[in-house]
Amino acid sequence: MSFLPLNSGTDFIVNSEAITATLWSGTVPTLATFFTSSTQEASSAGNYYLNIYQTASSETISEVQFAIAYANKQGSGSALYNSAVGGNSYSRTIYGQYRTLVLGDENADFNFGGVTQSDFYILSIDRTRYKEKLFPGTFNLQLSGSGRTLELTDDSKDIASVSFNDAGRVFQIVSGSNGAAYSGTGYTTNSGSYGYFLPDIGTIILNAPALDLSAANGGIALNTTRSFDGDTGVNNTRLFARISGAASFQLNSEETISSNYAFIKVPNSEMNYSENPSFISASTGEIIYLDQGFNFNPRTYATTVGLYNDNNDLLAVAKLSRPIPKDFTKELAIRIKLDF
Repeated sequence: MSFLPLNSGTDFIVNSEAITATLWSGTVPTLATFFTSSTQEASSAGNYYLNIYQTASSETISEVQFAIAYANKQGSGSALYNSAVGGNSYSRTIYGQYRTLVLGDENADFNFGGVTQSDFYILSIDRTRYKEKLFPGTFNLQLSGSGRTLELTDDSKDIASVSFNDAGRVFQIVSGSNGAAYSGTGYTTNSGSYGYFLPDIGTIILNAPALDLSAANGGIALNTTRSFDGDTGVNNTRLFARISGAASFQLNSEETISSNYAFIKVPNSEMNYSENPSFISASTGEIIYLDQGFNFNPRTYATTVGLYNDNNDLLAVAKLSRPIPKDFTKELAIRIKLDF
């Protein structure tokens, strides 16, 4: 076994590239079937969110794709925890959670395209559906209602610079497809954008007042309930009906893979001899098969490259696809890729 030192400045290079993949179960690019679970709805979790599956929840292949939740700053639109304590409800708790997660300030308000709103819907993509983040420009959600199908996307292709908040990158949701508005800003009339697309936390926030608008003003007449004594989950079910009715939700994931490349260069004068017992006589230490010219023109075959640290500890092993012959007339150049 022979060793060659590597120069950290010239023999190593780090490269990163983005890898995209489909998001939904079955590696389908568009989710077209939507199911809920009566068991989940009846549980305590059902007071906060509604899980959406790609097939009936009773089937073995059924998996959660995303969840729907409704948030309201005043606490309306869902049942109260205690009827004697006004405004203290599930929707208010969810609002506070997302205000902290997204805005990072308990005194801040959600501003959708220049218009401040106090309630919204959340589509939270199940964490097992993606590795790192969502892919801007692939978000296409259709909602049915008011005699039309509303097509929503993010505005990643229309903006010159990306905005950031405590949740990472923030894109406005607009009427359009594949990251671009159909016309103008893609906003509604008087209610701002349709919400936020937050790829770094796998979350989509939909502006409830925008969806409540008539078709003429850009909405789907969703009719969000804002009663303080309403049934918990009624708004979640209402939005689910509009999503399942349109039957088209497209979204991909994105992952940045960093690769460390090591370039191994073996000059013609190196590694032409082997310490393998078949090459050297164990008793005399002499080269075997001198009559075949091994003393003047030895030949070896490279099959494996080991990477060691300064303490001679083996850190990684690279196997070559085939043995590569080496002698005094040949030099080797081997590239090793380490993904992490």
